[in-house]
Formats: sequence, C-alpha cells, structure tokens
Amino acid sequence: MRIGSGPVMAMQPDNKEGCPVRAGHPFGGQRLLPAVRHPKELERLLESEAAWLVLLGGRLGLLQPMVKLAANHGKRVLLHADLIDGLKNDEYAAEFLCQQIHPAGLISTRAAVIRKAKQNGVLAIQRLFLIDSGAIDTSVEVAKQAHPDLIEVLPGLLPQWIGEVRERTGVPVIAGGLIRTREEVAAALEAGAAAVTTSRPELWTDIGVKQV
Repeated sequence: MRIGSGPVMAMQPDNKEGCPVRAGHPFGGQRLLPAVRHPKELERLLESEAAWLVLLGGRLGLLQPMVKLAANHGKRVLLHADLIDGLKNDEYAAEFLCQQIHPAGLISTRAAVIRKAKQNGVLAIQRLFLIDSGAIDTSVEVAKQAHPDLIEVLPGLLPQWIGEVRERTGVPVIAGGLIRTREEVAAALEAGAAAVTTSRPELWTDIGVKQV
C-alpha cells in the first residue's frame, strides 16, 4: 500500500438521503494517515512521503508550534478537537483553533464543531462511534444535519458498516480505531474507506517512515 495521487475532492449532486456526494480522493490519494500526539512522533514524519497526518490533541500550548512545524515541511494537519488538554470541545474552541492554530482540518464528534470548521473553510471530519446496528441510522441523521466533509468511523474493524455509512451518506469515510495489521488496513480500504488512520509506527513504513 503506497501513497498515490488523485483528483481534488469535488461536490456532486445530493444522493437519495439528501447528503452531498463527493468525487475524487480527499487526501490526494494518500490512504494511510499517521496519527501522532507528541512532538517526537511528529518529527519522525517530517521527511516521510505523507502529505497529511492526524494530530491527536495534546497540550494546548504545543499545538501551534507543532502545526507550524508540520506546515514548514509540507504537511497538512487534521486536528482532533475533542482530545486537546485544556480546551473545551465547543464551537468557540473550534473557532479559536481555526483562526489561531490553523489546522487543515478538525475532527470532532460534535456537530457544532463541524459546522464552525466549515464556516472557517477548514476540512470538517465528524467522528462516529458505531457501537451497534442502531448507531448506523443515527450516524446517517447526524451527517445529514452537520454536513461534514468526511466521516471517521470507529472502530475501523467493521468493513460492512464502513461501506453502508459511505453509501447512505455519500460522504467519504475514514476508518480508525483498533486497526493493527496491514491486512486490517487493506480490509477497510476494500470496504470503501477513503483512508485509514493509525498511531502504530510499524504501519508507517508504507509512507516512507523509517523504523527506530
């Protein structure tokens, strides 16, 4: 599994459930999104092939220098707004993050954060936990109300649900959580996930990160 290139994501007419359908690949063909929390982890990715990465929150005071360091190396950061130490995950926090930290995207379970990200021209990724079959119907309704650019489905080990959420919403799906092997990455992608997030460094070798 290697990083490729692809067209920029574009808007298409709404699907049958009223959600906007998007064409192309949201990350230019990058299908493995490394997830980090600490500066040392970020430093390992700076010379890699990855153009996009996920920042799993962390200390508020470290966010701006980490995002700026990544940007200086041509990396675009997707920031988990719900996992930041010292910051409430509401629409006011989202506005602060968009205007002061300048991530390429925000990830959140909260619809208010998603809407604020879109208002600020930042990629909006709604995180959905599929704990049972009823959660799929709820997820579709949440997507219809918040209109995220992407949906992150957790856990990512449910290929059949990845495909269903993607088909019913028309929104590209990212698979995350509990994915530990290349076979599990491949299964999520085959099910229709646009990309897979992982914090496991042993899987980062596929984007040119050297093992330590």
